[in-house]
Amino acid sequence: MDNRAGEMQVFLRVVEAGSFSEAARLLRMTPSTVSKLVSRIEARLGVRLVERSTRRLSLTLEGRIYYERSQALLHDLDEVEQELTQGATTTGGTVRVNISVALGVLGLEPLLPEFWRIYPNVVVDLSLSDEIVDLYLDRTDIAFRVGPLPDSGMIARRIGIARRKIVASPGYLDRHGIPLAVDDLSRHNCLGFNFRRVAPVWPIRESGRIVDRAMRSSLLANNGETVRRMTLAGVGLARMGDYHVRADLAAGRLIEVLADVVEPDEEQIHAVFLGGARMPQRVRVFLDFVVPRLQQFLGGEA
Repeated sequence: MDNRAGEMQVFLRVVEAGSFSEAARLLRMTPSTVSKLVSRIEARLGVRLVERSTRRLSLTLEGRIYYERSQALLHDLDEVEQELTQGATTTGGTVRVNISVALGVLGLEPLLPEFWRIYPNVVVDLSLSDEIVDLYLDRTDIAFRVGPLPDSGMIARRIGIARRKIVASPGYLDRHGIPLAVDDLSRHNCLGFNFRRVAPVWPIRESGRIVDRAMRSSLLANNGETVRRMTLAGVGLARMGDYHVRADLAAGRLIEVLADVVEPDEEQIHAVFLGGARMPQRVRVFLDFVVPRLQQFLGGEA
């Protein structure tokens, strides 16, 4: 009989306890039995998971991967059993969602009260971050991503398009002038991000291809909302998604520049997730509720 789930539980306890003897005490097993179970896993996988010494226990790279994946799998197993014991007609459990700060605050958060009125038993574990997360390692059910998707085993649903605009506050433009050509950007403070690469660059489409333009910047941030606030404060120019600055442009707090010079600058937005046909019901209802509403928020293009 396959008892890999039981072996995973023992391995997790060894890692969390920090030693075979302490794990054995907590599991009410003998240290030799615990050690043999871990050795059996290593023999089956053909890799060493744990570096053993008299003083401490440390994980190898393969051990860290096995620990993180085992943690996620056992958590999913618990949730499956909990979901089934609640009854087939009850949708409950936790949906772990990762989304960029701007799209989360402006697009997703306003949808949640209505979602909970329909699905009161679903807990939304929401992380707002412009960083790219690993769905496996971060135990994320759904991630909303802006930009090209790498090849992977994940499934994606296209939500819409983010049209990038170059914007500045009226006060900044009064002090520094309005850029009339792309080359003029080199004389401006062009606010950027620190999660794409070390050098601050703006990818601008020129002659049908993307050119990474090196920019002078006094700010490199890890989220678009910080860049937006600094732009409103008159610190510099920013290149931002239209949905993020839509209200500011309409109110005149920000002004678009180079609209007639820069070629269309668009990035697709997707919801990426795991599971396919075996997707948990809690994840499916969240996707089915949120995706069409986010499509409408982004302008109805899917």
